[in-house]
Formats: sequence, C-alpha cells, structure tokens
Amino acid sequence: MSHVFPRNCKAPFPTAVAADGCYLIDSTGKRYFDGSGGAAVSCLGHSNERVREAVRTQVDQLAFAHTGFFTSEPAEKLARILINNAPGDLDRVYFVSGGSEAVESALKLARQYYVERGEPQRNKLIARRQSYHGNTLGALAVGGNAWRREQFAPLLVDVSHIAPCYEYAERVENETLAEYGQRVAQELEDEILRLGPDSVMAFLAEPVVGATLGAVTSVDGYFKQVRNICDRYGILLILDEVMCGMGRTGYLFAHEADEITADIVCIAKGLGAGYQPIGAMLCTSEIYDAIAEGTGFFQHGHTYIGHPVACAAAHAVLSEILDNNLVQQVNERSSVLQTKLQNTFGENPYVGDIRGRGFFWGLEFVSDRRSKTPFDAAMKLAAKLKKAAFKEGLVCYPMPGTRDGKIGDHVLLAPPFIATDSELDDALQCLAVAVDKTL
Repeated sequence: MSHVFPRNCKAPFPTAVAADGCYLIDSTGKRYFDGSGGAAVSCLGHSNERVREAVRTQVDQLAFAHTGFFTSEPAEKLARILINNAPGDLDRVYFVSGGSEAVESALKLARQYYVERGEPQRNKLIARRQSYHGNTLGALAVGGNAWRREQFAPLLVDVSHIAPCYEYAERVENETLAEYGQRVAQELEDEILRLGPDSVMAFLAEPVVGATLGAVTSVDGYFKQVRNICDRYGILLILDEVMCGMGRTGYLFAHEADEITADIVCIAKGLGAGYQPIGAMLCTSEIYDAIAEGTGFFQHGHTYIGHPVACAAAHAVLSEILDNNLVQQVNERSSVLQTKLQNTFGENPYVGDIRGRGFFWGLEFVSDRRSKTPFDAAMKLAAKLKKAAFKEGLVCYPMPGTRDGKIGDHVLLAPPFIATDSELDDALQCLAVAVDKTL
C-alpha cells in the first residue's frame, strides 16, 4: 500500500525505475519516449554522464551550506556562466529550487525595488489571460490559467489580466498580424492608465506561452511595443522563461528572439534538466543596486537557495548545452521538427493549428477547422489523448481549457535536445496513432 500523496488519487501510475537517453523505463520494462521532457524539463535526456558525475563529485565535496552563512563555488560558477551568456543588462542571479519560487522571488523583488526607490505606492501587477506562472499563491495570482486558479481564487491577491498574444484564436478577420500585435499590446497601456501609472510596478509575461496555450509565440513587434510601454511609465518587465528558456526555443534566453531586453527573468526546468531541482531569477544591475545601496538586504529567502549540488548540476547542464552548440542545433532543427509535424498532422481535420519555436511545439485540436471550433469540454479530449499516447509509449503534455480555461484542447511537445530524427519520427507516429484512436 502506497503512502505517497499522488497528483491524481484516481489514476495509478506505473513505477519509473530507469532511464536511457530520451526514454524512461517502468518496472515492467516498457520504454516511453519523453516527448515533453516531463514538463519541458529534460532537455539533455535522462542519462547524461557529465551531469551525473558533477552531482556525484559535489556530493562528495560539499552537499549543503546555508546561504545565510556562506556562498559556494558552484553557485558562483553557475551565476558567472549565466550572466556571461545573458542578453541586455542582466547582472545578478538569485537561485531557488524551481519555477514557482523564481516567480515569487521576482514579484517580491519588484515590490522591494520600488520601496527602496521611495515609490511605495507602486503595488499593482499586470499579467495576461491564459498564462501560467506557477502554483504557489503569488505565482498563481499573476497566472491567468482559469482552471488552476478557480478554487483558490479567494486566497489570491488582485492582479490585472489583459489579453494574450494568441493570434490563431483572437485575431479578427481582415486584421493584419502587425495590427493585431499592436492592438493587444495597447491593452497594456490602457490598463496602466486605468490603474494609475504611478501605482503599477510590473508586467509579467511568458515570451512563448507554455502549458496553458501550448507553445504560442507572439507576433512580430508585439513585445517591442510592450517594452516601449513599460519604459514609458517606468514599469518593470518580468519575463517568465521557466518553460521556454534555456535553449528550448532555439535561444538560450527565449526573449532574444523578440529582440528585447528584460528587467527580471525567471528560469528553471531546463536549467537543471531534471538532474536536480533548481530555478533562478536574474535581474539587472540597476535593480540589484537599488537594494544593495539601500537597505542592503533582500527581504526574502528559502532554505535551499543556492544549493551547491543543484548549482553544480546546472553548471554541468549549461556547459553541456554550450560546449556542444545545442542551442544552435535546436534553432536549426526547428524547421525540421515543424516539417515533421506538418507532414504528420497538417491534413488532419481535427488539428487546427501547429505552432511553436525550436523544440517547443503545440497542436491545437478543433472539431471544425474552418470555424476553429473547439471540442465540447465534456469530451475530456486532452485527458484521453494523454492516456492514449502513454499507452503507445509516448510521454506528451496535453492540456484542456486552451481558449478560456474551460474549452479547447492542445498537446505540448518538448523533446530532449539530443533526440535523433528517427526518434522524433517514432514519437510523432505514436502521437498520430493516439490521435486516430481518440478521435
């Protein structure tokens, strides 16, 4: 009898006992291709020797030192390699244990930054509908995932949510891509003016929307206009790259594709590639200096921040990615994966949209392609697709509520960067079989 509290009390899971490259293996010996990297985590697969050796070596040398007393060489080395490869003015790194903690840290840093600057009236946050920023209460509040928020709504702080840049479903007829991008970006300025420009401290968004919308990229010019609006009103731009960062979209930092800079960036998942739990918040020197030259103390912290073993693992992960040009390879192979998806699903009458970037792709399912009408939520399509794909030996990431938290279904794919073309072909064939059997 198990005493583990599982994610789903009514769905027993097989026991994972081993891993081999891009595959997970259960106790019966069945192999599953990790087509979503868990949740866009396992970018290097599951048996990278360089990372495993780094973990073993660090455990033998120093397992833990509390950051209230010490820094550590693994943390210093990891911060250096991140900042040396970071765009814009990002200059400081605050290590945590995962994505939700990174977002919580970003929100609290944004607030303290303005308090230190003598602007305590800035306490409002703006984010986007159909976004996801984590499951802790602060991160859940800024997130726009209606399904995840619903039962906890009475516990959440008030946050404004504007439209996402979701061209497939929300661009109107006869509206150009450029016009659409500017229209939805204008919602940010309109909301700032409604709240009062001096009351807003930050706008938070995913450069490529992950779990909630299924690898939705913004249209050209959208984020440049967002950056302009934030600068106009002195508001921080916080980018959540927990899922889409660290090479996943063909750029080490996902917002590089949009040719903008950020004030704060949150990363996790691919940073540790699953070998250790780790996340990080990066900020500019301006933000750091406001704290350092003010009270000198960021009023925040967790027990395991800057954990030496986690930092050593993440340094090995980043070194493996950079030394082997994996980001460039993901960028170059993006069109290959897109072509494979188009060849497999482009003519499927129930696949309305195929979108993404790098090794981060989504398929949105519809009952009618012409009208883009989603399936009835009562059908529970996403859950059925997940079960059918898993039976075929494919781990993927289906989600319901794509359109508004209630209707719409998509499947997210985020395979390991090391996946071969033949492995990708086999995985897409498994998904095609699952789609055919389900629909």
